[in-house]
Order: sequence, then structure tokens, then C-alpha cells
Amino acid sequence: MTDAPPHNAYDAHSPREIAALVEGVGVAKARLPVLDTLALAVLAGAFIAFGAMFATLVTTGNDLGFGVNRLIGGVAFSLGLILVVVGGAELFTGNNLIVMAWADRKITVRQLLRNWGLVFAGNFAGAVGAAVLVYLSGVLQLGEGAVADSASRIASAKVALPFADAFFRGVLCNALVCLAVWLCFAAHTVSGKILAIIFPISAFVALGFEHSIANMYFIPLGWLLDADGVTLASFLGNLVPVTLGNIVGGSVFVALVYWMIYLRRPVSDA
Repeated sequence: MTDAPPHNAYDAHSPREIAALVEGVGVAKARLPVLDTLALAVLAGAFIAFGAMFATLVTTGNDLGFGVNRLIGGVAFSLGLILVVVGGAELFTGNNLIVMAWADRKITVRQLLRNWGLVFAGNFAGAVGAAVLVYLSGVLQLGEGAVADSASRIASAKVALPFADAFFRGVLCNALVCLAVWLCFAAHTVSGKILAIIFPISAFVALGFEHSIANMYFIPLGWLLDADGVTLASFLGNLVPVTLGNIVGGSVFVALVYWMIYLRRPVSDA
């Protein structure tokens, strides 16, 4: 007779348990060697680019209606975070959750910024590299060039956003991205993690929120396609506010809020 599995073998972790898990993972990420961090970050940039490629394709040339079309694009884009979480990679936006470990004094500001800097650079290399490869592959000419037209329109729309719009869309985006990562810690199975990812990511894409790492693919690809308004200056004009917004949305509205609720020690115990 075999032993019965523990009662909670397939139960979701509670929010308090998730907070402890996220903090522990944050400490490990902050201490990861430089080369490992960079390599995993390059992968994450490429993974997000794959999701962006897929979303661009499935939203091209259909007549399903505005909302449905954007929802389908969001589901397709979820591929990127699924690859990051299940495959294993270092994504800047998700790593905003490391702030929990910093707030609990488990890592230093230097360790936090070291991780963010390395991961941001690696994500940039992976996303831009993927944009170059997909441009050279000829895949954008699918649908008699319709996919390339879609990619150009996406890039032009992003660089046309005013600073404030880009910032607040970045805030909202990374609140959802970090919540997707947070929900993944509740799951014990691959299927559970995938399901946890799809709805928050689909929501941010459908609502038109802004993800800094995705934009490292979309906008350079638009530049390669000679999209209207896409220049180095306009790229930076989008990336700076979106990145700042992503930091606020993930670090403050998710990481610090959950730290205050579940991990903050009373002053008398500090």
C-alpha cells in the first residue's frame, strides 16, 4: 500500500506563502552570477519578442471586431511570459518583485540595482536581436506584406504616445505582469502556471498598456521597416517613461503593497 499524497499537494499556495516564496526567489536572483544573469536576460528578451511576433501575426488581417481582435493578440502575446516562467529566464519587469527582498533587508540597494541593470541590458540585447532576425527572415512578408504593415503601425503608435500616457500605461502594464508572476507562485503544475499567466497578460495587451521589454522589439523592428515617426529619439521618448512606469507598477503597486501586508514586521520586532 502506497502512502497517500499530502493533503495540500495540489492546493494553491496562500498569498502569505507566495510572499515568502517571492522574497526567497528575489534573494537568489540578486545573488546570481553576472554571466548567468546576462544569459538568462538575453533569453527573456527573445522570449518576449516571440510573443510579440505571434501577437502581430494573429491580429493581422481579420475582421473579428476591435475587442476580440485585441483579446486574441493578448492570448498570443502570453507566449512570451510562459516561456520566461516555465522555460526559466530573467525578465526586468517581473524582477521588479525583487523589491520585496530589499524591503525586508535581505538584499542591498546595490544588489537590487545590479540585477535590474544587468537584466535590462540583457533583455534589450535579446529583444533587439530577435527584431533583426525576424526582419532578415522574410517572415514579415507573410500575407503579401500585411504583417510588416501591422508591425509598422504598432511601432508608429507607440512612439506617438505622450510622455504621461506612456508612463501610466507602463504602470498599469507591470502591475498586471507582476500579478501574473505572483499568481504563478500559487501553482504547483505547468498547466496551472500557464493558466495564471494568460488572463493578466491578455488583459494588459488588449487594454493597450505598455511593456518596456516588448517595446524593445516592436520599436526597433519599426525602425528597420522605416515606420513613420520611428527614430532613436522617439524610441527613447517611449522607453524612458514606459520603463519608469513599469518600475512603479511592479515595485510599488505589487511588491511593496504585498510586502506591507504579509512580510512587514512590527516596529517593536524590527
